[in-house]
Amino acid sequence: MIKDKNFLLLFPYPSEPDGQSLQGNLLLKGMLDLGYKVFPCDRANNEQKWWAYEHYKPDIVIGTGYWGDTPDLITDTLEHGFQPVPWLNADGWVANYHDILNKLPLLLVTSKWVKETYERDGVKGEHIQVAHIGFDPLVFYPVPENDSSRLHLRKLLGVEEDEKMILIIGGDVTSKGAQEMLKALAKIDKEFPKWKLVFKVWDSFSAKNHGKEESQLIKELELPEEKIKYLEGKFAPEFIAALLNACDIYAAPSRLEGFGMIQVEAQACGKPVISINAGGPADTIVHGKTGYLVDVGEEIQLVSEWALPRHGFAKKQMIYFDQPKTFAYRANIDQLAECVLKLLKDDELRKEMGKAAAKHALDNFHYIKTTQDLLNIIEKNIFSKEIKLELSSS
Repeated sequence: MIKDKNFLLLFPYPSEPDGQSLQGNLLLKGMLDLGYKVFPCDRANNEQKWWAYEHYKPDIVIGTGYWGDTPDLITDTLEHGFQPVPWLNADGWVANYHDILNKLPLLLVTSKWVKETYERDGVKGEHIQVAHIGFDPLVFYPVPENDSSRLHLRKLLGVEEDEKMILIIGGDVTSKGAQEMLKALAKIDKEFPKWKLVFKVWDSFSAKNHGKEESQLIKELELPEEKIKYLEGKFAPEFIAALLNACDIYAAPSRLEGFGMIQVEAQACGKPVISINAGGPADTIVHGKTGYLVDVGEEIQLVSEWALPRHGFAKKQMIYFDQPKTFAYRANIDQLAECVLKLLKDDELRKEMGKAAAKHALDNFHYIKTTQDLLNIIEKNIFSKEIKLELSSS
C-alpha cells in the first residue's frame, strides 16, 4: 500500500509566505492529515537534506519548484539513489535539463498551461500530469458582510460604507495585472466613482521598481490618488484571508501565472474573481459563475533570453529561440472595464458569484482533495508500475 511508503518532501522550509513554500506546506499538511509517512525538508543541497536521505530512506522524494531547481530536486535525489517526483511550476520557458526531465517516470505540474509550456519547450508530455494546489478552509472561508473584523479592516483601509473595495495581492502587483486594472477603472470611474483599490505588495526591489510605473500611470490616467492604497509587507495567511474577506471584488488579470493560489483563496472567501483566460487561472475560475476570465488583449513575446549559470549553463549566455516565447500576457482592457463595472453595480450578482466561488473552491481545491489527487497520480504512475530507477543524471 502507498500509505506504507516513506515520503520526503522538499520545498522552501521552514515555510515562508511565498507560493512554492505554501504549496509544499499544504501538501505536507494534507499528507499528515491523511495518515501518510512524510518528512519535510528544505530543498537546498546540504547536510540537512543528506541526513534526511540516509536516516529516513524515502521511497519517493516530492519537491516543489520549477525547471531551474532540477539540481536540488532531481539530480541530487538520483545521485543518492532515491526516486524524485518533482512538482513544478513554470516561468514562461524551459531552457535546460531536458534529458533528465525526460527520463523521469513522472513529472507533476501545477496547471494545464505549465504542462503546455514544458511540452512546447521539448519535455515529453506523456509523463507530465497536472496536480493542482489546494487551500486551507480553516483559514480561507467567507465571513458575513457585517462581521466586525471585516468592518474594522475596511475602516482601517479607508473604505467608506458606500464604497466598493477591489483588491490585488502580489509580490509586486504589476505581474498580477495592476496596470491593466488601473486602465479599466479609468474607463468606468465617471459611471461608478465609489470604488477603492487596495494593492498588497511585498517589501522588495521588484515591488518598489514596478511601483514607480503604477504611480506614473495613475497620474497619466488622472485617477484620484486617494482611491488607491498600498499595503506593504509579508503578511500571515490569516491576515491575507481577512483582506480577502474585506474586499468586494478580487481582481488579478495576471500577466504570467502558473497556477494562482490567491485566486483560489479569494474564491474560498466567497469573492468573485476577475482574471485572464490564460495560464493557471483558466484551471481554477469558472467564467460567468465564480468570476470572469477576460480575453488576452496583447501577448508579449521574446525572441531571445539570457541563460544563467543557475539555469545549469557554464556561463551567462544569450539563447535565441526558433519560435518566439511568451513573456507575458496583457488582459483586454475593455473587457476588464465591462466586468468590473458589472460587479461594482450589481450587489446581487456579486453575492451570487461569491457563493458559487466558495462552493467551487471547497469542492475542487480543499487541500485534502488536492493532496489525495496528487497521491493517486503517484500511486498509478510509480507504485503500480515496474519503475527502474535511473541513478545517472546524464
